[in-house]
Amino acid sequence: MVKIMANNKPGFIARPMDTLKNSLEKNIMIDVKGSRSYSGILEGYDIYMNLVLKNVSETINGENKGVFDKMLLRGDNIIFISPSGGD
Repeated sequence: MVKIMANNKPGFIARPMDTLKNSLEKNIMIDVKGSRSYSGILEGYDIYMNLVLKNVSETINGENKGVFDKMLLRGDNIIFISPSGGD
């Protein structure tokens, strides 16, 4: 657990699982190993940060490769996860 100052609240503790919980049913962006990235709606996750996404857009080396109805991303392949600000 990392203690940081966020949202102008001293002593606020940001935890990865809280961020995922707050991102459920919202759009997120994910980069994984192998120059791949995904954008979709987070449906679920587990303690290993395996993610279930729906309406997923896949991009490989900057080229859009298509859209999938549902996808499971294995947590140990994930480089970063970013909640979208517009949802």
